[in-house]
Amino acid sequence: IEIYSLHVDCKVTSRFAHTVITSRIVNRANESREATFEVELPKTAFITNFSMSINGEVYPGIIKEKAAAQNEYDTAVSQGQSAGLVKITGRKLEQFQVSVSVAAASKVTFELTYEELLRRQLGKYELLIKVQPKQLVKHFQIDVHIFEPQGIHFLETDSTFMTNELTKALTKVQNETKAHILFKPTLDQQKKNSEPDETLLNGDFVVRYDVKREATAGDIQIVNGYFVHYFAPQEMPVFPKNVIFVIDRSGSMTGRKIEQTRDALLKILQDLRPEDHFSFITFNNKVVEWKSSLLPATKENVASAAALVQTLSARGGTDISGALLAAVAALEKAPGLPERSVSMIILLTDGQPTSGERNVEVIQENVQRAINGKYALFCLGFGFDVSYKFLEKMALSNGGIARRIYENADAALQLQGFYQEVATPILMQIEMQYPENSIEGLTKNNFKLFFEGSEIIVSGKISNELDLLPVEIKAQSHTSNLTLKEEANVKEKEQVFQNQRYIFGDFTERLWAYLTIQQLLEEAISAQEEDQKALEAQALDLSLRYSFVTPLTSMVVTKPQQQEELANKPTEAG
Repeated sequence: IEIYSLHVDCKVTSRFAHTVITSRIVNRANESREATFEVELPKTAFITNFSMSINGEVYPGIIKEKAAAQNEYDTAVSQGQSAGLVKITGRKLEQFQVSVSVAAASKVTFELTYEELLRRQLGKYELLIKVQPKQLVKHFQIDVHIFEPQGIHFLETDSTFMTNELTKALTKVQNETKAHILFKPTLDQQKKNSEPDETLLNGDFVVRYDVKREATAGDIQIVNGYFVHYFAPQEMPVFPKNVIFVIDRSGSMTGRKIEQTRDALLKILQDLRPEDHFSFITFNNKVVEWKSSLLPATKENVASAAALVQTLSARGGTDISGALLAAVAALEKAPGLPERSVSMIILLTDGQPTSGERNVEVIQENVQRAINGKYALFCLGFGFDVSYKFLEKMALSNGGIARRIYENADAALQLQGFYQEVATPILMQIEMQYPENSIEGLTKNNFKLFFEGSEIIVSGKISNELDLLPVEIKAQSHTSNLTLKEEANVKEKEQVFQNQRYIFGDFTERLWAYLTIQQLLEEAISAQEEDQKALEAQALDLSLRYSFVTPLTSMVVTKPQQQEELANKPTEAG
């Protein structure tokens, strides 16, 4: 079985990435063989299309409601069930895999399309392409076309497998608003010197970039009546933070995990700003507060905290509830915190609650009642013994996010990386306002916090013939209350995308649908049951209308001989 052509074609228009992977395979044997198409794609992406062509016959994947697809599938496979097509393979990726039998001397072409909105983190967007052909490929090519009307500020490529020889196969052409990256290694360039049949192409191919920004109320882009508004202010004063680290030191954290936690906390302590206030709560079945109150992050206090961190050891049970409520109480009673400041609780745990209150629903309710919208709660789940669903619901209900920390060699870096994302809050209570009677289907437009290096994205449909789209942004910065205003000329904005060779038509509409589905699913996590059903019904409707494989839909792939397989979207909560 030979892959004679593999082409990754990625078009990024205003952060919305549309990737098509085409693999052509030939069976050179004189009997039928199994051909496998295997792609790792970002977890944040939604598959939108898949097809196989075998000897001119096309077998498309059909996207259906998950329950309906499952019933159909169960009927078709009542004997000898085959596995699903998609599974999570790492912290950023999931794997799509399908195999099909190919007759002697026949060919098969696989084509997979997926889309995602690139998220700005720590001042850059990252497009990740996993390269793993597992054999030498005669025609191998990666094309990345980027079009950013705001202008490209910087652009870099990075890869885990580059050699001097392979670097010659990489070209980058860029002007003010467009870039084209081409990676096209010959067979010789792909070969490992030591083993000429082995390929060097194995790992990540990453494109990172950022766009230019004017110091205004962000940037608005409009195509076919759908607008998208990007807002990422820069160079603003940073709010002082009041942070309580709530650290699990129960028995299961013993060994590597507690060591990595210590390493990460020592680095994070160094990153605190002098105007920040902080404290530690450690917990097993007992909850221990480092100090009776939050302390300013002076050199002496940081050194004293570092000494405590060095002595962290793990044993005993897990009283998550007691620890979180103690953290809230500490913030409530802390004297002398700066008036304009951001208070947050960062919980790190690797297990289920086994001491104190154990009912996760009761814990969620008690914590939400105690926090009462005043503080942000971030939940980090270490490893796979945590109830991620519980942590995610608790974080989303309290203005924060949850993140899984993978038990790898770089766990300490993952923890530090997370802290860096939330270390510099520069705006609070952000309201993005648009003319109410002219906009339909507006995505989330109120945000509690904005961290430097990230980006707020709001999208919607302009419902009547507007010539000008006015926007107003209200927010609190450390020094003042801001009001920013901007007017977008609809005709002019539409003009920007006319005649663009590699725009995929209705990208703003698909971006709007993608963002709406993501937000509905996120909202559903922390909603009451009836609301949850309504939110999921809306998300399902959009997933089907725009053909996205989301956690609510499945793609049914029918192979020759009527054999069916299912592609489902896995979630971090399982």
